[in-house]
Amino acid sequence: MNKANLPYRPCVGMMLINPDNLVFVAHRIDMQVEAWQMPQGGIDAGEDPETAVFREMKEEIGTDDARIIGVTEDWINYDLPDHLIGKVWKGRYRGQRQKWFAMRYTGSDDDIDIETEHPEFDAWRWVAFDALIDLVIPFKRDSYAQVVAEFRHLFEGAEQQ
Repeated sequence: MNKANLPYRPCVGMMLINPDNLVFVAHRIDMQVEAWQMPQGGIDAGEDPETAVFREMKEEIGTDDARIIGVTEDWINYDLPDHLIGKVWKGRYRGQRQKWFAMRYTGSDDDIDIETEHPEFDAWRWVAFDALIDLVIPFKRDSYAQVVAEFRHLFEGAEQQ
């Protein structure tokens, strides 16, 4: 399968920020390695990214208690490693094209429930903004670095615990 001929999957991602300026990350059920990620998911046909990000939040972590405080200017792409091409997303995509949203979490920790109808995560936690890139699986690090760079201004001067 020639990766160059495959399109990117349209997707949204969310940097969910709690009142302590910590960022939500979760560990995927299907990961054998110690890798965490921010919630993300595909955009359905005919759906706009803003609608998709709230739908994905509800589907993945059981709540959509948040408000948008930032959006990446451009779409951010990442490629799957070659050994995953043809295995993920029924082989239809080479990676993802993502619109990222910075979102202020307005709920409580008790509202978060990763045991959803179709669970994707087996654990979650709040982490410092500057820890994000080191926590993610290596093939997503470049895209996370772009997200971190674009949303860094939201954390400047803010205390993290």
